Amino acid sequence: MSSKPYRELAERYFVDDLPGASRPGARLYGILERIDSGQTISAIAQSFLEQTGLRALCELASGEIDLEAFGSRAAPEKLARTQAVRLKEEADAAESARKAAAMDAAIKARFQAMANDPAFRRKREAKELRGRYGLGFVEPEHYPRVIKLLKQIDGGKRLEAADIAWLMTESVDCWTDEIRETYHRLEAEGLAEEWRRNGDLWAAVNASGHWRKADEPLESLKITDEGLKRIGSAPKIRSALCTTRGGAMRDLGRLAEAEVMGRDAHDLAPKDFRPCTLLGALAMQRGDFQSGQEWYQKAEGLGADLHAIDQDLRSVMVSAASEVREGLCAFLLSRDPKRYAWARRWIGSSDLDGKHAIKGDKRSAN
Repeated sequence: MSSKPYRELAERYFVDDLPGASRPGARLYGILERIDSGQTISAIAQSFLEQTGLRALCELASGEIDLEAFGSRAAPEKLARTQAVRLKEEADAAESARKAAAMDAAIKARFQAMANDPAFRRKREAKELRGRYGLGFVEPEHYPRVIKLLKQIDGGKRLEAADIAWLMTESVDCWTDEIRETYHRLEAEGLAEEWRRNGDLWAAVNASGHWRKADEPLESLKITDEGLKRIGSAPKIRSALCTTRGGAMRDLGRLAEAEVMGRDAHDLAPKDFRPCTLLGALAMQRGDFQSGQEWYQKAEGLGADLHAIDQDLRSVMVSAASEVREGLCAFLLSRDPKRYAWARRWIGSSDLDGKHAIKGDKRSAN
């Protein structure tokens, strides 16, 4: 049934602003029904009307006033009620706003106090610092030294060799990609400055290697170009510059140019294994596995570390085309399935999977 008849009854007696007036079963609605049907109401009902502030309705029910007088008195009562309700709502809203503002002010004051607290400020700064360098949880025994080293590199200061060794061995989880790249960038910048200040060509060679490990091969090309323009005929240093320059070209996918650099470097220093590993990597990357293996074997014979060669081969897996990668995996496993067991995880991998698989591996010298 529509609620309209119930509403009309409440409106007729000027109490439609009260919820119980138009709800069947409510006490006030039952009283309205009795009044509307001309029945008398009990003393308890009359008391209820008075307590509710419905004096005009109570007088109408008791016969003290007629319907016309009731209308002239009930309308002002309703207006007073609605105004009182509105004023209370406004007061409640104002009080809620005041409490909210007070709470907000208290929270701000609390945070301001915390921000001014040296201990809290140090914790917040340390958290932000760890975030910038990809560090989450740090073992408590390592925490002071790790934070000290982070502050050091964040301030542009180079790390000591002992600190790097500690990060890579004792606190290995803290040797993140972000820290590694920052370390190599700072080393590259320091060595480049040394090269430009005193003309130390070996500083230029080492700077080039660090630029590459910081994923900045173009900077490596820039500094090796400077070095090759200034060097004389000294074969050893020229070979080193050509080798690291060829490695940067390999990083950039300029394989033909990289091979020219590698062969020049090998001609200049045929007893140095580094040009051999560069040429081995380039041969593997273009799919000439037999030639690449021969270059790597020559590098081993000249003193190259087997672990470094394997790392070099892993880097080839990243940059090689997928079909070359599949062939290289098969080639390596056929040569020495135990040594190259790690290559199995590359079988069937996409380019994206391959890159993900060695995230964090350090790039080889070549």
